[in-house]
Amino acid sequence: MFDMNELFENNCFSMGWTEAGEPHAAQQQAYVVQRKDLQTLLAELEDIKNTIEEAEAREWHLARLLKYHNEGFSR
Repeated sequence: MFDMNELFENNCFSMGWTEAGEPHAAQQQAYVVQRKDLQTLLAELEDIKNTIEEAEAREWHLARLLKYHNEGFSR
């Protein structure tokens, strides 16, 4: 039969061999159920909307600057 120490020393184990029996435990810790009230969710949604609007405004501004740069400022 195979000697486990010999296999280990010859690098016959995969990189995550120590985690072979624990993948479900690691996944369960990654997902934590969060229960939030409606007002908190609405506030978070409003923050997300504001962030998107700010990003769109910056994108529009950068597009205008790029247009002026490419065409020159003579217009």
